[in-house]
Amino acid sequence: MIAFPDEIFMTRLPIVQVLRTGGCTTREQGCDVVLFRRGAVLGATVSLLMVAWPVSSAAASDKGPSYVELPNSSYTLAATDVDLGVFPSDPVRFELALRMRDLDQAKALAYAVSDPGNKAYGQFLSPEDIHDRFSPTEKSSRVVLKWLRGAGLSITNNPSNRLFVGAQGTVANADKAFRTDLHRIKDKNGNIFTAPLKPLSVPSEVNPIASGFIEGINKAARLAHPKHVVDDPSAPEVVANAGGKHDEAHPPAEMPPYVGAPPPPAFVNAPPCSAYWGEKMATNIPAVPADFAPVPYAPCGYVASQLQGAYGTAALAAKGINGSGVTVAILDAYASPLIEQDSNAYFARHGQPKWGATQFNQVLPQGARLGYNDPAQGGNVCGEQGWYGEETLDVEAVHAMAPGADVLYVGAASCLDGDFLNSLNDITDKHLADIITNSWGDTGDVSDPVLAQAYDSVFVQAALEGIGIFFSSGDNGDELANSGTRTVDFPASNPWITAVGGTSLGVGKTNNYLFETGWSTGKSTLKDGAWSPPAPGAYLYGAGGGTSQVYEQPKYQRGIVPDTVSDFFATGKKGRAVPDISAIGDPQTGFLVGETQTWPDGDVRFGEYRIGGTSLSSPIMAGIQALADQAAGHAHGFANPAIYKLKAGALRDIVNPAKTLSVVRVNYNNSIDDSEGLTTSLRSFNFGQTIFTQAGYDDITGVGTPKGEGYVAALKRYHDHDSD
Repeated sequence: MIAFPDEIFMTRLPIVQVLRTGGCTTREQGCDVVLFRRGAVLGATVSLLMVAWPVSSAAASDKGPSYVELPNSSYTLAATDVDLGVFPSDPVRFELALRMRDLDQAKALAYAVSDPGNKAYGQFLSPEDIHDRFSPTEKSSRVVLKWLRGAGLSITNNPSNRLFVGAQGTVANADKAFRTDLHRIKDKNGNIFTAPLKPLSVPSEVNPIASGFIEGINKAARLAHPKHVVDDPSAPEVVANAGGKHDEAHPPAEMPPYVGAPPPPAFVNAPPCSAYWGEKMATNIPAVPADFAPVPYAPCGYVASQLQGAYGTAALAAKGINGSGVTVAILDAYASPLIEQDSNAYFARHGQPKWGATQFNQVLPQGARLGYNDPAQGGNVCGEQGWYGEETLDVEAVHAMAPGADVLYVGAASCLDGDFLNSLNDITDKHLADIITNSWGDTGDVSDPVLAQAYDSVFVQAALEGIGIFFSSGDNGDELANSGTRTVDFPASNPWITAVGGTSLGVGKTNNYLFETGWSTGKSTLKDGAWSPPAPGAYLYGAGGGTSQVYEQPKYQRGIVPDTVSDFFATGKKGRAVPDISAIGDPQTGFLVGETQTWPDGDVRFGEYRIGGTSLSSPIMAGIQALADQAAGHAHGFANPAIYKLKAGALRDIVNPAKTLSVVRVNYNNSIDDSEGLTTSLRSFNFGQTIFTQAGYDDITGVGTPKGEGYVAALKRYHDHDSD
């Protein structure tokens, strides 16, 4: 790790290679199965290259300007690859990230306007002020644009803050621009992609301006999928949200102009399940350990009124605090084609207000898509249907907690970093929202300094403007069981965002709060009259958390995070701990959503099912933050410096219960009915990992969960300049 001067956060060279995934939408059987290969093929139009730009220039060529050769920028053919040759007219699309001026100064100022202890607190900058002080200069931008256009490439993206430049053209254009040799390659699996067999070079005058590629001219792809987890690895894989057949004789009705994949295959909760915690007790089951509490059937999925009661926001709504005047943006990939009518149908079923005339808006995906079942775009590499359930969860969860807030859904064109960054930058630079919630991320910490800097630039601009960014912390706990390495996930590990962990939540008959503990699940399956393996079973999944080996401990965590967490890796430097705060995430105590789905008979119709993951935690927290913004009459922006100053009246410290809690869950083997049998399992809470729930800060739940009225009142006092 490298030292961060005061509150300035920086990244260093990679130490962990990561695989990009998305936030988990954990359905009834766990997360749905998506098979993913590292370096998945994206076809000829898009793939990904991340390179660090060298500081020094190469020698000048015989004629024209000098060029800088980029290290490690060529593709090495594998023995099983087939070089199909050069196809000059193949399409190419890529983006460059430009360097923010005075990034360290921008970070220091961003912290000052976010820290209640600083006189500059709340004195946010406009995008125009940021452009003048920190964006790459117009002159620098023109240098890059001239170079790209000179090679015959057309410019596809040139935002006002000049942090990115997108371009498209042909292989011939890209070869000319980068002095490379792009070939069409076929790998052993039959996937076809474009890659440079000669190192890329850039003009020496461009080198100090651009920080590296985001998307483009190489096979080394970083993809984001909804982060699915197999519920029972020993059982046949049930793919409920990735792929499936669609009967064109039963197309979705009233499909809007943007049409992507058909609605995902249907999923149905299997009975018995409880309307609230403990409603139905599982009495006729094999014995559980003596230290277990009595075992209920899992809740069927909490609805808005139950979460409003448990988190104390119902009392705020009675006082007119419902998120009015605040805009929450939700960023995922793609766009569910029927989201507005689905969510309105769901709200009507559960006594919640429908969308106002202008309350819900969408920015639909633009540009080339890595589409559903599209061989020309690499097939269904992004798992497009899986993102539909993600959007449904995010939209309905935000509205559940802040029914008066405006919601802006922004769909990235694909699951690539470049498309996510474009969308994040668009929301930020146009100040389209006060809060942004993101239920996607990587398995593992950031491994590329160029990518880290690109995200830093957008996150820091958001903090300067007073936009709060929330990310799911992950759904594989400490990642040991999933990847074999203890690590946190990115972007949740970035110290400029609020990482939201997950809890298991008990809600009583009167919508009252019963308990909360860290989400970490052990699973035992009922086989031949016994639990196998014996309770607490085998680790299944849980809220992401731990300690970053890339980012050092930020100022706001000093004195709060225990040394056992921040010094976990014993490197001599304290690491950034994840998460910061938490909310309901455990699918055993999950959230009921409503979504149009595709049924086995080809019919396309609305259905409801239980879902979870920190994909639920982040939008729940974003909705509560919207209430705090409304109550204060002022955006809180980057929330961490304020959150870590909160006292007991604003937060619940999440600790282990006196006895081990668990539930019994019943699943349909085919996801929709009992025609292929049922599976019964015992799900135990607080399964042991290297991260665990404890008094004070812990690396599953952070500082705890918000106490509705107390949380909102405490943040309001910061803006009133009173002591907390």
